[in-house]
Amino acid sequence: MTSPYHNPVLLQESVDGLNIKENGVYVDVTFGGGGHSKEILKRLGVDGRLFAFDQDEDALANAIDDERFQLISQNFQFLKQFLKFYGIRKVDGILADFGVSSHQFDEAERGFSIRFNADLDMRMNRSNELSAYQVINSYSQQDLASVLFQYGELRNANAMAKTIVETRLETPIKTTDQLKEVLKRFLPKMKENKILAQIYQAIRIEVNQEIAVLKDFLLQAPEVLKEGGRLSLISYHSLEDRLVKRFIRAGRFEGEAEKDFYGNINVPLRKVGGLITPSAEEISRNNRARSAKLRIAERI
Repeated sequence: MTSPYHNPVLLQESVDGLNIKENGVYVDVTFGGGGHSKEILKRLGVDGRLFAFDQDEDALANAIDDERFQLISQNFQFLKQFLKFYGIRKVDGILADFGVSSHQFDEAERGFSIRFNADLDMRMNRSNELSAYQVINSYSQQDLASVLFQYGELRNANAMAKTIVETRLETPIKTTDQLKEVLKRFLPKMKENKILAQIYQAIRIEVNQEIAVLKDFLLQAPEVLKEGGRLSLISYHSLEDRLVKRFIRAGRFEGEAEKDFYGNINVPLRKVGGLITPSAEEISRNNRARSAKLRIAERI
């Protein structure tokens, strides 16, 4: 299945992971082009329900005309709040595809892609105040270096931040091409695209507070899942996947799992199967799937 908005990654595998019941209630927290949602709806009966979240106003145009379906124009960090608004306290499964959509990459003016020159934006929700321009032009050198190191895993983060700050003292850095020019000495030809992708990833994560949002979501998920309910989670970079893996294993993001008085491990989830990655065939059809990692868990 393909969509002009987004090619759904690991489509069958992620929806299979939900172990769908015909009359169940499910949530797709990253609706995008609706590919995963359409596959879930195909497997639901007349009494099944599907709620979907997406903060990007462009995704609203993809809303599915189906009485079993409800699209919520919000960030999935508000999962519990908006399910409660619709009278839903427990669900049978939640699917999340944490990647930037093909549409967001391909819309040049959004500033997500290293392929295009655009204003420094990178907001998934364009009503938010914080943009890439503000990160680049107003963050302190220390904070900039922290963003580049933590979220881009860039060894030259301090030097890059120093260069950005020195440049913006003379003139603001307004576009992605200007940013590339400022940092060109850190972009050797053989590694230019890889390093640029790391820089863009770091800024995008900061602009959209992606790590904080992911943590909020993961903490809420077990609260809204029924016993035996499933989580099907697709990550694209090590920062996300590490958090997902640790939370499934330990119910927390750092340290070991909590234990009760008798020393029994007390966690809300158990993993189902092992790590799932796209086939060579899928990657050949959709190169953006190459870094995808799917982990499935069940509510205990």
